[in-house]
Amino acid sequence: MSTTPAATADPSFDTIPKDDKRITRGWTFYDWANSVYPLVITSSIFPIYWGAITKQISPQTDVVNFLGFAVPGSSLLTYAISAAFLVIALVSPFLTSLADFSGRKKLFMQIFCYLGAASCAALYFFTPDTLTASTFIFISATIGFSGSIVFYNSYLPLISSEEKYDSLSARGFSMGYIGSVLLLLICLGLIMGHDKLGLEEGHATRLAFLLTGIWWAGFAQIPFFSLPADPGRPAGAAAADSGWLLNGFRELGKVVDQLKHLPNLKRFLLAYFTYNMGVQTVMYVATIFGDKELHLESTALIVTILLLQIVGILGAYLFAKLSERIGNTRALSWSVFIWMCICVAGYFVQAGWSFYALAAVIGLTMGAIQSLSRSTYSKIIPENTPNTAAFFSFFDVTEKLSIVIGTAVFGIIAQITGSMRNSILSLIVFFILGLLFLLTLRGKKLRDAPVSAAAPLGPPPATPNVGMPASAQ
Repeated sequence: MSTTPAATADPSFDTIPKDDKRITRGWTFYDWANSVYPLVITSSIFPIYWGAITKQISPQTDVVNFLGFAVPGSSLLTYAISAAFLVIALVSPFLTSLADFSGRKKLFMQIFCYLGAASCAALYFFTPDTLTASTFIFISATIGFSGSIVFYNSYLPLISSEEKYDSLSARGFSMGYIGSVLLLLICLGLIMGHDKLGLEEGHATRLAFLLTGIWWAGFAQIPFFSLPADPGRPAGAAAADSGWLLNGFRELGKVVDQLKHLPNLKRFLLAYFTYNMGVQTVMYVATIFGDKELHLESTALIVTILLLQIVGILGAYLFAKLSERIGNTRALSWSVFIWMCICVAGYFVQAGWSFYALAAVIGLTMGAIQSLSRSTYSKIIPENTPNTAAFFSFFDVTEKLSIVIGTAVFGIIAQITGSMRNSILSLIVFFILGLLFLLTLRGKKLRDAPVSAAAPLGPPPATPNVGMPASAQ
């Protein structure tokens, strides 16, 4: 098995206590805070409102004018998602390497959080007259959400012992589901009761976007208060070097160099890259698919998405338990196989019981595959490395590029063939490839054993790959 360079010890690394209840509880509250974005903005109310706006602009063809181009409204939404994730994929590696070197994980997390929350609130002004501006605001909100997540995820191996990665990751996703469902219920009550409140339905819907921004920024204060400032580099070294900006880029280069010696990490990132194309695309287009292809009522769509969140809590915990029994890669393989079946079923699904049955299966595996992917990656990166943000930037870039490609392919196929069903079916290719790459990790201990080498990057474990829990396999 290939090995990875050893690293010099960073005395500041151990200053963050592992499994401290106050810290871990505070960490999970960022899931509670930010998960309202993917639920309210990505999955439910915003896509429905987007469809209503584009229908007002072009009742017959659903084709809108964007920067001089005639684009189907549904495809424009997927292209906007692709653009947002392309931007964050390009900038996050540099930002995270700077965060690692300078000890500014929390600061960057706050900057992206407030960017996303403010953009959500600004969607209050989304009308047919502001389609172009609102599209860019939506892109900004997506950048804020995805940018903050990479710094949030990078705290997991710093605050938790390895045997608790799966359970803590699942707890974070569950907190996110509960918090986002609570706000969605509030927003749904606001929209459905708009007459009693003396509001137009469109105004009530736009108030939901404003509430999302306030909820996100407000509850984010809990993790911002609870999470410690990460150690970064030793204070003396950072203070002595006035060129910390350039050093941030050097740190990124070291991580790139270390990846050459981590074959299992490269295999996992390749698997994640391919199956995540399908997972994230389905999650981003499910509502617009139900609206445009199945012609479901908006209330039925939102209720379905609520059920998805509830089932998602169960799925995250079930697959966390499954990973303890059969290992992470085996549990992920089963999850990817289920997603392959979802693609086939999605091609044939109709409004009615088949749609709700498919939604239940999606909910069961949606949180599971995200939670397990995050915890598996935490187990595979070099143990005790102080460069967690830089390593998680590669995880984040892999995710974002997969979303860029997946949503773009979905939009292009839908635009060419005139049917989103063909786009759904085409996603099965991504899941097949992801499953094949996962199978190359079956039976292997995920973390490569470090050996002495010249490149310093985080302290080596005292007894590498000894007593590795089954869930790390």
